[in-house]
Amino acid sequence: MMIKSFEDYSIADVPELLLDNVDAVIVVDAPTDQYKALLRKGFFEQYIEESGSYHDLIIDLWFHFDGSSEKVTSDYQIFADNTGDFRKKYSRRLNIVTAEGEKPHLVQLTVYPLVPSEKYLFVMDEFDDNESLQESLTSKKIRTIQSSYLFSMYIDLVLDTTSSINVAEMSDNVVNYNLKYSDWRMMIVNMFLPEDQDQFLRRSDPEYLKKNFPQGRTASFDCMMRNLEGKFIWVKLIFSRAQTNDESDYRFVFMVQDIHENSMEMLSTLKKYEEMAITDPLTGVYNHGEIESQLHNALAMRVKNDEPVSIMMIDLDLFKKVNDNYGHAVGDTTLKHLAKIMTDISLEEKCSVGRWGGEEFVIVCYGKSGEQAAAIAEKLRHSVDVYEFPEIMHITCSIGVTEITGEDDFQEAFNRLDRAMYASKHNGRNMVTKL
Repeated sequence: MMIKSFEDYSIADVPELLLDNVDAVIVVDAPTDQYKALLRKGFFEQYIEESGSYHDLIIDLWFHFDGSSEKVTSDYQIFADNTGDFRKKYSRRLNIVTAEGEKPHLVQLTVYPLVPSEKYLFVMDEFDDNESLQESLTSKKIRTIQSSYLFSMYIDLVLDTTSSINVAEMSDNVVNYNLKYSDWRMMIVNMFLPEDQDQFLRRSDPEYLKKNFPQGRTASFDCMMRNLEGKFIWVKLIFSRAQTNDESDYRFVFMVQDIHENSMEMLSTLKKYEEMAITDPLTGVYNHGEIESQLHNALAMRVKNDEPVSIMMIDLDLFKKVNDNYGHAVGDTTLKHLAKIMTDISLEEKCSVGRWGGEEFVIVCYGKSGEQAAAIAEKLRHSVDVYEFPEIMHITCSIGVTEITGEDDFQEAFNRLDRAMYASKHNGRNMVTKL
């Protein structure tokens, strides 16, 4: 357009001024899911087709990770149809990447509803590099502050509405969704781990929130939720009722906080302490308390499942001489090597190994008859007999085996096991006895 003097401009110049200065103009017909590009300049020529599906256009503009061309998982794209319904003028910033590794295009989008029809005019402008850099630095500061909050929105339970929805991984801007709160709950419930879905529905139920949240009250609970990449992560769901002067107001802020890294670290620590609580510190097998629990479990499973369960007790022969002749350090090393032999064999046979005390060990053989357990015991006895232990070279063991019956209680089964082991000792050691 020819540059005029200031006084010569009039309303008639507006169409030409706009066409000269905006980068893309798109007309949308929402009911028929269609759009048509009236103007495309710069990167819009390749990024936006001349015409196509309005739903797909919303996916391309909204549903990608901020500063990335990677689309969010399809589970979250179901919200696209609720994003493109505009009742009033709407404006927001878009951060569009046409291909991974390329510089983002910072775009200002303004939507003009063509009332009374459900048609819209999309007008888009790309910022120049300097404006884009300033905006990027500002956004980076915001993301640093809000990085742990993946999602937030405002809820009005009385009106059954949602508003001010922000998905931090997609944009720093509030997204225009036209969603009832009741519909949102049902759409998002499948994003949660199946075992967490009932808890989410119960804790997010409008009547639960009204009953349990006085004004100003905030509460949260932890669960696993699918993120925008489609992976389940630990999140904290936070509900906070707004403080107003009207007790009949039920307005809430809802936020989803990413706590995955801290939760996994905590679970790892708990697992470590759990293992310490059930593990013999010297040999690394179950300690006395845990293997006794395994024995009780074996009794219960024998009755419940009517499947064979057998147990064995292993005792090193003349182990006192090892400690007396070589010292306790060598004795401890011998027990560690014995535990390794038992563990290797037990893993093959799906048995549980524990240290009963001193040089005595107990193995629980699930799903094994007395004859099968005796065969495993013989394999173990032979492995110990031929093994070259550090310093002492050779040592043997005596083993007792018994199959648990449906009538056994703990004491009966254990007494029979104890007698079987001492029978091996009494009859010459380095042998297996089954009772």
